[in-house]
Amino acid sequence: MSTRFRHASLASAAVTLLTLAATLTATASAEAAATRVRAGSTSDVSRASWQGPAFTLNGDGKIIPGSMSAAIDAIRGGTGSLDVVVLAGSVPTSGSATPECDAAMALPGVNSCTTWTLTTAADGNNSQVNTDIRNAEFVYFAGGDQCRYAAWKGTSLEASVESVVAKGGGSGGGSAGHHINSPVVYDACNGSVTSPEALANPYDSHITFTTGMFDWPNYAGVINDSHFTTRDRMGRTMAFIARAIRDGRTSGGKAWGVGVEEGSSLLLDKNGRATLYGKEAFVVLGDHQPEQATAGKPLTFSGYKIWRLGPGQSYDFKNRPTCGYYLRSVTGGVPDTSLYTGTPQSPCGSSGNTTALAESESNDTLATADDASALAYPLALTGTMKSTSDRDYFRVSFAANERIGISCAIPDGAYDADLYLLDSAGSTVARSVNDGVGADESLTFTRTATGSGTYYVELDAFQGSGSTPYTCDLSKS
Repeated sequence: MSTRFRHASLASAAVTLLTLAATLTATASAEAAATRVRAGSTSDVSRASWQGPAFTLNGDGKIIPGSMSAAIDAIRGGTGSLDVVVLAGSVPTSGSATPECDAAMALPGVNSCTTWTLTTAADGNNSQVNTDIRNAEFVYFAGGDQCRYAAWKGTSLEASVESVVAKGGGSGGGSAGHHINSPVVYDACNGSVTSPEALANPYDSHITFTTGMFDWPNYAGVINDSHFTTRDRMGRTMAFIARAIRDGRTSGGKAWGVGVEEGSSLLLDKNGRATLYGKEAFVVLGDHQPEQATAGKPLTFSGYKIWRLGPGQSYDFKNRPTCGYYLRSVTGGVPDTSLYTGTPQSPCGSSGNTTALAESESNDTLATADDASALAYPLALTGTMKSTSDRDYFRVSFAANERIGISCAIPDGAYDADLYLLDSAGSTVARSVNDGVGADESLTFTRTATGSGTYYVELDAFQGSGSTPYTCDLSKS
C-alpha cells in the first residue's frame, strides 16, 4: 500500500472505493449492451442475385469512398441498391457515433447502413445482429480492437458474415477491421508489438494469432497489417510471415503479408485482383523456412519478396506474380535498409503485368483520341494536364457483359482532374469528379449491350495544370 493511502482516513477510503465500484458497474453495464443504429431505409433490399464478392482492406479505420464505391458497384452490378452493416467493438470517443455509416450513406447505391456496437463474445450470437448481417450485402468491421473481433470466431456472427460473401456480397474493414479479414489474424490479444520487438524475438509474448475464422476466395496464406508505413510495420510483418511459415499456419511453406498505409485501401474483386486506392500498399512474400526463428532469439530470414503498389496499381492474388518484386532480408534481427522502396529484380511492366499507353498530343477531341482499343488488359493510360483547359481522350473497346474498372492516380499537389467515360456518341455513361488538387478518381461500368462497343476515357483539367503525369489503370472482369 502506498504512503498516500496509508495515511488516508478510513471514511475517505470508503468513499473512494464506493465511487470506483459504482463507476466500474456503470461501465460494465454500458459495455454489456449491444446497441443498434440504423440509417437510411427501414426496409432491406430483396433481390435474387448479387455480382460479388468484393472486399475493401483499409489501412486505417475510415471508409475510403473510391474503393467502397467500387465494391458497392461490383456487388450490385451497377444497378439497384444494397444494405450495409458496420460492426464495431466500441463507440467513438469523439465526433459521430456512426462515422462509417455516415460515409457509406453518402455513396450511390446504399439503401441502408446499420451500425452494431458489440462488446462481448456473446454478442456474436445476438439474433437481431445476425438477422441484420444476413439481410445485408456488405459487412464492414470498424477500427478498434481486433481481439474483440477474433472472439466472435465460432459464433453465429462468423457464419452470418460468410453467408454474405457466399451470396455475392462483400466484407471489409479498416485497421482492426483490416486485420480480421485475413485468414491468419494478428489478433493483438496480449497487446501490440513494434517492428524492433518482433524482429528481436519473433516469439515475443505480444505476438499472437487467430486462424480459421475468415478465409476469403483467392486470399489464402495472407496476414494483414495496417497503418503500415506511418508506424513502420514492415519489420513486424516480416516476423509474422516467418512465424506463419515456421508454425505451419499457412500451406506450401509460403506466407504473404499485406500491409496497407493510412488513407489507402485495397479493393479485392471476385477475380482475385487487388487494386490500390490511395497512397501505397505492400505485398510481402516469404517463400522458404526462416534461417532462424526461435523463441528468445533474433530473426534471420533472407530474401523476402516485396511488391510496392502505388495509386491504381494492382496485385493478382489468384495468379500470384513471379516478377515485379524487390528483395530485402533480416539478419540477426536487423533488417536491410530501404524496406519501403526498391528496384524490381525482374520488372513486369509499369504496373504489374500491365500494358501501358502514354498520351500523344494533341488528343483533345474524340477524333484525335489515342487508340487503346486493341491493347491487352490490365491497361495503364498516362498523360499530363498541360494547361487549365486540357482534355485527354483515349479510345477503348468493351465486349458484352464486361465490367470495367478505371482508377486514376492524380499526382499530389499538381492539379485537380476529373474522369469521364463516354459512349461512341460522346455521351457520359459514368464519371468521377472528386474535389481537390491531387484527388484520385475512379469509376466502374458494366456494358449490357450485345456485341463489342467503342468508348472513350476522358480526363479533364478542372483546376490547375502541370507536367507531373497521372496514371489511369483499367481492368476488366
